[in-house]
Amino acid sequence: MTGLLDDLLGGLALGAVYALVALGFVVIFKASGVLNFAHGSLLLLGGYLTAVLHDDLGFAGALAVGVLATAVLAGAIDRLLLRRGDPDPHTAHVQTIVTIGVDIVLLTDLSRRIGGDLLVLGDPWGDAVTRVGPVTVADSRLAAIAVSAVAIAVVFALFRYTRWGLSLRAAGEDLEAAALMGVRLSRVRTLAWCLAGALAALAAVFLAAFPAPGLERTTGQIALKAFPAAILGGMASPAGALAGSLLIGLTEALVAGHQSELRVLGEGFGDVAPYAVMVLVLLVRPTGLFGTRGAARV
Repeated sequence: MTGLLDDLLGGLALGAVYALVALGFVVIFKASGVLNFAHGSLLLLGGYLTAVLHDDLGFAGALAVGVLATAVLAGAIDRLLLRRGDPDPHTAHVQTIVTIGVDIVLLTDLSRRIGGDLLVLGDPWGDAVTRVGPVTVADSRLAAIAVSAVAIAVVFALFRYTRWGLSLRAAGEDLEAAALMGVRLSRVRTLAWCLAGALAALAAVFLAAFPAPGLERTTGQIALKAFPAAILGGMASPAGALAGSLLIGLTEALVAGHQSELRVLGEGFGDVAPYAVMVLVLLVRPTGLFGTRGAARV
């Protein structure tokens, strides 16, 4: 029973961090129709900056710089590389391909800088643990749940109560109609990219924290596990991204905790479990858990 509780708590923490990354996928897709395959590299950049600056600036200062720099770079990628002038919804597939090239460039440079090292981010939780009833849990996991909950609440408040959030929701329904109604799509999507970059940098801290050994050049690949979470919920649904992330996080933790019983499925089944869940759900709900079928006039 204790093992199950430990798996559930670990899965909740992991799902909360995945939600930060999945929300980034969703806000970019809602604002521009682009699937950002450079998201993992942006996450790695935020973690790298935090790791190399924390000795000089302290953890809080380094994290602030990492989040801000990643947000600025994400916005610059959108404005300078993906488009010029007003965004065109009909070229979203081309812009998606461009993000693959951006990912290769960023990942190559960051991998060269990190090499085979394991970078410590200097987080204040270290390897401390706390007793929660019968379960011993790492403080970093409790921090991941608390910080992610606050960040997600802020993001949902932005969606609900700001002009930008209203514009983003309008763009998510129909880009062309939103533009005709006076929505400044250029500003909406640039801010969406900046927000996604900031969330990715924040997620990097917890993906590299204990019990993980630290930040390495493959850490950005973990962001790809948040992609099935976004697909599961429906790419245009922030609430779906949250639900999908929790489902993926719990699935991954439970599979890892019961790997011996699932050995018949293969030693590395835990790595593919998120994608297996995605396929199973999409067989039943092709539009995702919170997705809706669109109507097209022909």
